[in-house]
Amino acid sequence: MQNDKRIAVLIDADNVSASPIKEMMEEIAKYGNPTIKRIYGDWTKPQLAKWKNVLLENAINPIQQYSYTTGKNATDSAMIIDAMDILYSEKVNGFCIVSSDSDFTRLAMRLREAGMLVLGMGEKKTPEPFISACDKFIYVEILQQEEPDQETQKGPAKSRPQVDKINPKLVRLIYNTIADLADDDGWAFMGDVGNLIQKKQPNFDSRNYGFQKLTPLVSSINAFEIEQREAQKGKHKLIFVRNKD
Repeated sequence: MQNDKRIAVLIDADNVSASPIKEMMEEIAKYGNPTIKRIYGDWTKPQLAKWKNVLLENAINPIQQYSYTTGKNATDSAMIIDAMDILYSEKVNGFCIVSSDSDFTRLAMRLREAGMLVLGMGEKKTPEPFISACDKFIYVEILQQEEPDQETQKGPAKSRPQVDKINPKLVRLIYNTIADLADDDGWAFMGDVGNLIQKKQPNFDSRNYGFQKLTPLVSSINAFEIEQREAQKGKHKLIFVRNKD
C-alpha cells in the first residue's frame, strides 16, 4: 500500500450509509493521505440529517447540490465535474469514490486511464460494472465492527460482519491464481497470490468472508496447502501456498 499517495475522497450522500464514516476514513488512510474530502447532496432534505453530525468530526466538506429537475441526479453530475477538475489540477494521485451507484462507472474508468489509483466504497448492493471499474472496491458493511460484549467490556469485538460465504467460485479463483503463479513444484508466494486476485476481482477482500487476512482464509479451505519459510533477511517468515491435486 502506498501511504504517500494524496487521495481525493468524494462521497455520494444519497447512496451510502453515514454510520461507518469513521471506519471509512481509517480504511482510506491505509492507501494514502485523504487531502480532499467532499460529500455531495441536497442538504435541505431531512433524510441527509444523519450525515451532519459526522462531517465536522471527520473534516469533510459538504457540497450543496439542489435537485433542479425531478428524476435527475444532480449530485452525480456535481461529483463527476469536481472529480475532473481535481484530476486536471494534478493535486492528487488517487481517488476514493464512495457510492453504491453505477453511474460512476465511466468516471472510475476515466480516472484509471489517467493513471490514478481508484478506490471504490459502497454497499453490497453496488452493481458489478462500478466495482470492476475500480482498482479496489470495499464493501462498507465489513468496516463496521460488532459491538463489544456489554457485560465484559473487553474492548472491540473480534469478529466483523460477513457479506459473502466461501463458495466454489471463490475456490476456483484462488486455485487458478495459484496455478498462474506456481513454480515447478507448484508453490506460489502468498503475497503475489493476493495481488493477482485483487487485479482479477477488485471487490475481493478476505474480510468479506470473515477473515482479517488472506492466509487464514486460504488455510480454512481444504483445497490448499500452506508452508512457512524462513526469509533470507530479517525475522519475518514467508508464506507459500499450493494447490492440492
